[in-house]
Amino acid sequence: MTSVPTPIPSRTQFVLEAVKHRILTGQLAPGQALVEVELAAQYGVSKTPVREALKTLAGTGLVVMNQYKGVTVRMVDADMAREVYDVRLLLEPEALRRTVHSGAALDAAREALERADSATDTAERSLANREFHRALYVPCGNPLLARMLDEVRDQAALVSAVAWAADPSWELEAGEHREILRRALAGDADGASLALHAHIASFVERAFPAPRREDMPI
Repeated sequence: MTSVPTPIPSRTQFVLEAVKHRILTGQLAPGQALVEVELAAQYGVSKTPVREALKTLAGTGLVVMNQYKGVTVRMVDADMAREVYDVRLLLEPEALRRTVHSGAALDAAREALERADSATDTAERSLANREFHRALYVPCGNPLLARMLDEVRDQAALVSAVAWAADPSWELEAGEHREILRRALAGDADGASLALHAHIASFVERAFPAPRREDMPI
């Protein structure tokens, strides 16, 4: 039987994935300029696929396009982080609760957790953690809910990359991931949902704590 060759991704898709990977693994820092000519030379393509890739990344919230400043990696501040994580808090625990109720297999989540535990660098660990969370909500039985979470997934990963650069708290979060998965595998839908909610809430509070009342302007 003749195997069908894997389609070669388009130049735009190639540039898109390459730039996204560099952003989400901290190789391109928030605020850093993304110059079309430079990226085209780096990836051996014309400016057109670079321009299209950057437009797509702007649509997902990873870069900002400004007619005066050009294209830059999106800056991450407390307001942006809380907005993204608020969406996750509203949707992701419910998606996991439905996943557990459905009895869906969670092999992909277990495998992602193992990859994260054995990761040798922050980039590899970050990508594995993203896959872990996605593996929990994709089988929820509601494709629209899964797509809504996918839409904030990249921005959440950008927040995580910035937070980890300041405070590499991955060991604590890895323990929380194991507890979430343990409850899910035990069929404890509500317990897994509550553990996930606490995990998401505590991360953003540690990384971007709300200002104390005495620090707020009068």
